[in-house]
Amino acid sequence: MTKACRAGPLFTDLYELTMAASYYAHRIFSPATFSLFIRDNHLTRSFFVAAGLEDVLDELTGFHFPGQDLEYLETTGLFSEEFISYLAQLRFSGDMYAMPEGTIFFANEPVLEVTAPIIEAQLIETFVLNTIGFQTMVTSKAARCVHAADDRQLIDFSLRRTQGQDAGIKVARSTYLAGFAATSNVLAGKIYDIPTSGTMAHSYIEAFDSEPEAFSAYSDTFPQHTIFLIDTYDTIEGAKNAVKVAKAMKEKGNELIGVRLDSGDMADLSKKVRKIFDDAGLIDVKIFASSGFDEFKIAKVLSEDAKIDAFGVGTKVGVSADAPYVDIVYKLVHFKNRAVRKVSPGKITLAGEKQVFRKSNLNGCYLEDVIGVRDEKVSDGAPLLEKVMENGKLLRSNPSLQDIRDRFSKNFSLLDEKYKSIHDKVDYPVKLSKMLKDLQKSI
Repeated sequence: MTKACRAGPLFTDLYELTMAASYYAHRIFSPATFSLFIRDNHLTRSFFVAAGLEDVLDELTGFHFPGQDLEYLETTGLFSEEFISYLAQLRFSGDMYAMPEGTIFFANEPVLEVTAPIIEAQLIETFVLNTIGFQTMVTSKAARCVHAADDRQLIDFSLRRTQGQDAGIKVARSTYLAGFAATSNVLAGKIYDIPTSGTMAHSYIEAFDSEPEAFSAYSDTFPQHTIFLIDTYDTIEGAKNAVKVAKAMKEKGNELIGVRLDSGDMADLSKKVRKIFDDAGLIDVKIFASSGFDEFKIAKVLSEDAKIDAFGVGTKVGVSADAPYVDIVYKLVHFKNRAVRKVSPGKITLAGEKQVFRKSNLNGCYLEDVIGVRDEKVSDGAPLLEKVMENGKLLRSNPSLQDIRDRFSKNFSLLDEKYKSIHDKVDYPVKLSKMLKDLQKSI
């Protein structure tokens, strides 16, 4: 698998570097623990899906300031030669506990905790927030779409509308992690070994003198991979033209895989198109639909008994349109030999190094989570945070994307249906252990 490029240490906010410079000037190098979590907020999200850890670990194992980065920092006039020399030798040497990618988690639960000399822990803050926050946001949105589709295939069509090249690549990975079947993104297919899928644009149809001619030309080029876009002019006539070409294909021993709808009343048109193909004896031809789909539109058309077999899901998932950010934060919870916490109104944090314990019933279905102190034991609770890095070294190889996808599928199957609602936020029970409560009171 081809790896994506590392971001590098300058992918950070300036204040991370100015704080680091001041720490260095005052010889503050003590270990600090930062906790990463999503604050409970306005989002109609009852759950989140952990994603982005692989990129974080890959970045930290190669963390260093190359010469050109140091030269740039010198030009800012903000940093001393001594601090620049310190950065030249800096490598990430910390420990990390994290929920494996594909794990279901909930608001206010630490999904990752970093312990490292405070300069190192501070410098990686922006990258970790950006990476985990974006990929978790998109994966969680995609999971809702998968649930709404009720076993129908979904394909990532978001690339042309995502905010930049890197986002497009990460959206393809995130949606596949959550259960999408394929992506239109060819580069993501190469990097992550994700199946790729695509048909044709309306411009292709318009480039020919007639719609049947366009269909015939495409089927000649891709006789084993033929899907027609049938709404360029008139969807019903397009379906009838597709039937004619499909029958001609059959005579050559080939089969039309399906047709795609990209406009109009999807439920009504899909029923009419289904009847046209069934009446023609082409009952195996699939109907694909695209254009503005996300979990809400998928649920709506299926509630109207749409005869759609698969969906191309693009813009609204790629930008997480209904929830275009998550309030993810990275907060200091332990420094030197003491637990610390923030008590700002509305932004109170939980002090101390922590663990999340999940309680399940006899069938494995989730009952409640308990946030506790890192080293405590919670009766009948399985710890979710795993130690993935020690002294800057990985403790295991990264799982395959298929393994992560399987983990999510299992996690999701164990979550009660009421928490999967796309319209109503239902709070999953997350409690604090007595030890953690007592720690807060002691500060």
